Amino acid sequence: MKLEGEEHEKTLQAANNYALALMTLKRFKEAKPLFRKTMPVVRRVLGDSNELTLRFRANYGEALYKDPGSTIDDLREAVPTLEDAGRIARRVLGGSHPLTSAIERDLQKSRAALRARETPSPPV
Repeated sequence: MKLEGEEHEKTLQAANNYALALMTLKRFKEAKPLFRKTMPVVRRVLGDSNELTLRFRANYGEALYKDPGSTIDDLREAVPTLEDAGRIARRVLGGSHPLTSAIERDLQKSRAALRARETPSPPV
């Protein structure tokens, strides 16, 4: 950050990589705030159609639904986040691009997680 500044693409890429490392370590409570803090900068500096922006949004959506401690609100945020990222990725990168495919898989999983949480358990 000191070399390039907080709005440089290399700095934003490093933030994404750091958040991904936190997710790999199952440290979602640290990754999600990092995504939330950095996302507006990424979107403002690079634009919504940039591949790094799409990766950021996809990774944030993934962190929201994969966290075992996610709230129902987290799951409700994950679905539209991934829907929007998927729509843009399909338009910009095409349906066969690996990022588009990954976003669509995560979208299906996030919808399933939301349905599972919203569906009441049968009485025992």
